[in-house]
Amino acid sequence: MTITEKILAKHSGRKEVKPGDNVWVDVDLLMTHDVCGPGTFGIFKREFGANAKVWNREKIVVIPDHYIFTADAHAHRNVDILRDFVKEQNLPHFFDVNTPNYKGVCHIAMPEEGFTRPGEVLFGTDSHTCTAGAFGEFATGIGNTDAAFILGTGKLWVKVPETMKFIFEGELPPYLMAKDLVLAVIGKIGVDGATYRAMDFSGETIDRMDMEGRMTLCNMVIEAGGKNGICVADKTTTEYVRARTKAEFECFTNDEHAKYHNVHRFNVQEIEPLVAKPHSPDNKAKVSEVAGTKLDRAYIGSCTGGKITDFIAAAQTMYGEKVKIDTFVVPATTEVARQMKETKIREKTVWQILEEAGCRMGDASCAACLGGPSDTFGRLNGVEVCISSTNRNFPGRMGSKKSQVYLASPFTVAASALTGVITHPKQFFN
Repeated sequence: MTITEKILAKHSGRKEVKPGDNVWVDVDLLMTHDVCGPGTFGIFKREFGANAKVWNREKIVVIPDHYIFTADAHAHRNVDILRDFVKEQNLPHFFDVNTPNYKGVCHIAMPEEGFTRPGEVLFGTDSHTCTAGAFGEFATGIGNTDAAFILGTGKLWVKVPETMKFIFEGELPPYLMAKDLVLAVIGKIGVDGATYRAMDFSGETIDRMDMEGRMTLCNMVIEAGGKNGICVADKTTTEYVRARTKAEFECFTNDEHAKYHNVHRFNVQEIEPLVAKPHSPDNKAKVSEVAGTKLDRAYIGSCTGGKITDFIAAAQTMYGEKVKIDTFVVPATTEVARQMKETKIREKTVWQILEEAGCRMGDASCAACLGGPSDTFGRLNGVEVCISSTNRNFPGRMGSKKSQVYLASPFTVAASALTGVITHPKQFFN
């Protein structure tokens, strides 16, 4: 069996499962946030009763992160609904906004707080819940109705997905990042090329990759239609997890003779920095093919591109330079923001380097990644061309439907911010 099949077999009480099987899965964790939490809680009360209690208060994580730093009354009401439900159910894992407990983007906060663990099953009411597959667990996004059912029962009816295997070989060039690799994958198979399949990332390149790079890969499997992403849990994984939780967990590997839907191989030495052109994540182009495209703004942030390693990459590129276009920097979490203010490149901190380069620094949150209210930080408001480290570039995704968004790695975004046009990051490496 594959890693995904082994996890689902264990959590359904079976010795083995195969793709296409439908099984009742025991859930380890359910995560929700301010966009989908209110709907989930409403359905739960409607179906299980106004006075019903959740199946396990210790296994629910509530993280407001999307539309929080805004004057919008509807957005505020959503967070109020979260607060009311958390209080009513006495839920211990609530990271409320404007409190010392506030975290930021759920998909980065979850691993920071030790909630993403090998061998477990995580469901979340957000499509990028698949990020946690980087830790060798089955993690996927679900709708409000499924989440409400889990709230009441701790179980979900799941079809076992086939697995597609993506093998990356070679040493990653210094100007490439995990974002380039996943754009290469999506550009090859398309936005529906992995529909309801697990996407397994392996090979010597992945073995050398840190957890944040693996998180970027798994984060964007949904952009190819994938059900979940997965990486084998190795020493890098277990050291990260054990530093953040005392919970026990089990690591799984693919059997030698596991069956895959197909296998794709990539030599990373042959991959160039990539972008996804408007308006689809699979509209792939080499940076060299679109170099010189005029830009109005740059954006570095989100669950895909707002981690500390992403900002270190940007700071390395921007050290001693000045941006030529509006450039927004939004750390994914308050912990990332803290790391930015402590991590040094030569004698300056990452935060200081980006601020001195002229970047506009934002509070930890999803911010403009999902557009949102008109006062969302970094939101596109008109006919603009933006290069962004986020994960989607559909019309209106970051605000105005008239705008164009190019997706790229933090290296490429930073290099382009310095020139005002799409730029190959290699020119900023000594």
